[in-house]
Amino acid sequence: MIASHELAPHLKRLRLSGILDSLDVRNQQAIAEQWTYVDFLSRLVIDEVERRAQRQLDLRLRRGHIDTTKTLETFDFTFNPAIPRQLVFDLATCEFVRQRRNCLICGQTGVGKTHLAQAFSHQAARQGLDVLFVPAHRMLMHLAGGRADGTYDRRLGQYLKPHLLVLDDFGLKALPPTGPEDLYDVIDGRYEKGSIVLTSNRAPAEWIEVLGNVLLANAAIDRLADRAHVLNLTGRSFRLTRSSSDKEAS
Repeated sequence: MIASHELAPHLKRLRLSGILDSLDVRNQQAIAEQWTYVDFLSRLVIDEVERRAQRQLDLRLRRGHIDTTKTLETFDFTFNPAIPRQLVFDLATCEFVRQRRNCLICGQTGVGKTHLAQAFSHQAARQGLDVLFVPAHRMLMHLAGGRADGTYDRRLGQYLKPHLLVLDDFGLKALPPTGPEDLYDVIDGRYEKGSIVLTSNRAPAEWIEVLGNVLLANAAIDRLADRAHVLNLTGRSFRLTRSSSDKEAS
């Protein structure tokens, strides 16, 4: 009879070393429940498939800078009952990503824009889609640096590649000098090729003012808003209410 430790080098050679994590447990279970050889092998293979899927998910979450604490399951719908729950769940299916459509999430500070954007990111990653979550200002500063050192095209490619690009807090900070042009390049490069989720505490009517360059702004917004889902969040600020509650409690 071959001991499990004797299988280790062979499994590693076949790149199946993950099976070792559950081999002894499954062997005991097979004996106790009188599994057939096929049942035993099937369970080991399923364990390995699930392990690999989890590793891939962990990698997508890590590469995408996705906050795993901000999921749909942890979103408090009861705090702001006005939030269109049905639309949120429809968007969470990520069908809009497969259709290469955009999603614009607008509302005042603290109503859950970033949480929902992170939740949609997490759902997309669960479904095997590549996601990148980044504050809009950070992306624009990164692209501006690329213009300075000659790596602009390579940096731009990082934002065009994923199935879903999430730009958080657009309009919160002033754009760098090349911001309007760089944002247009991202939006135009992804148009009908990949989805964008954009969060902003400014209404779309204010975006032309934020971008400054009217010509580029109109062209960018036209592409961004084309067939886009718009999620307007209203109600109380969760952070401000929580801060007031904490002060009262103390």
